[in-house]
Amino acid sequence: MQIHVVTSGDTVYSIASAYQIPADTIIYNNQLIYPYTLVIGQALLLSVPSTYTPEATVVTNGYAYPFINTWVLDQTLPYLSRLSIFSYGFTLEGDLIPPAINDDFMITRALETGTAPFLTLTPFDASGRFSNYLITRTINDPQVQARLIENLAATVSEKGFQGVDIDFEYILASDRIAFADFVAQVRAAINALGYPVTVALAPKTSDDQPGLLYEGKDYARLGEAADEVLLMTYEWGYTYGPPMAVAPINNVRRVVEYALTRIPREKINLGIPNYGYDWPLPFVSGVTAATTIGNIEAVTIAAANNVPIQFDETAMSPFFTYSANGIQHEVWFEDVRSMQAKFDLVTEYQLHGMGYWQIMRFFRGNWLLLADQFQIGKS
Repeated sequence: MQIHVVTSGDTVYSIASAYQIPADTIIYNNQLIYPYTLVIGQALLLSVPSTYTPEATVVTNGYAYPFINTWVLDQTLPYLSRLSIFSYGFTLEGDLIPPAINDDFMITRALETGTAPFLTLTPFDASGRFSNYLITRTINDPQVQARLIENLAATVSEKGFQGVDIDFEYILASDRIAFADFVAQVRAAINALGYPVTVALAPKTSDDQPGLLYEGKDYARLGEAADEVLLMTYEWGYTYGPPMAVAPINNVRRVVEYALTRIPREKINLGIPNYGYDWPLPFVSGVTAATTIGNIEAVTIAAANNVPIQFDETAMSPFFTYSANGIQHEVWFEDVRSMQAKFDLVTEYQLHGMGYWQIMRFFRGNWLLLADQFQIGKS
């Protein structure tokens, strides 16, 4: 694979001629829609003749809701080692709450492609939000904890899951040790079935990083308690924050370097966002809310508004601005260049793999580039 950045005067056919490749492959790789309008600064993934075979093997995980489009799921599964189904909640009594939409078809499709389906466990309250009250009550009550773990193991066995991912957020600092102990107990039960347990970690850069997202996550303890961890290295740019890259590589690197001081590299998976944000301007804290968009959609917006795409070399992320209906907008998203930077980080630090939040939108260029860089570990 090779990345070509569009310049003035480029067309699909002129690029195809220059690289001596079929125009159809450019259209296919980059999900271009007729009349195949290109944007200055757009990064295209080209399939060029090569005898290169990737040597490094990585584990890849993708989170998905049961309302995923089945075509998107089927197109993505060949590139995934694991499919984390989002999500299973639980009650104060330790009973599991399954997703509102039946997830059996996801488990079946995953198994058919050699992809391991994982049950994602989340402490959601009745409003569908993370509840640290529910966390505290559960991990500090031995009877409730035991019931939850028993139900978790039974569900894994009955439905055909091949692992559990624990995604607890907003854990109180006072629950730091109890949470790690809970993860260890879940691991013991699920390992007994022959399957691993992973835990999602907020992106810390120091032991004493302040904030509700960070204080309850003890990297060293959780790295020891779980089989693997996922560094949630995204959401620097987020819905209610100011416009910026979702996963600026300079910040991502700092998280990885800290994590490596507390957790063995063979346990670390790098979190990767599969989305972008469109902010209306001016940004007003507490008022402005960005719209979540797909990476292909972002390019479509730039094309529709005839604006060039720029690239931040520090964040290693694409962005652009445009005006619609008298309102200025700023967009940050991911392209094959920003994905390459993240893959390079996985290679540089010899990490175990990567996990995508989330795979609901299909981004073919990412998956083709991934398969060009790595062997995908399958169960």
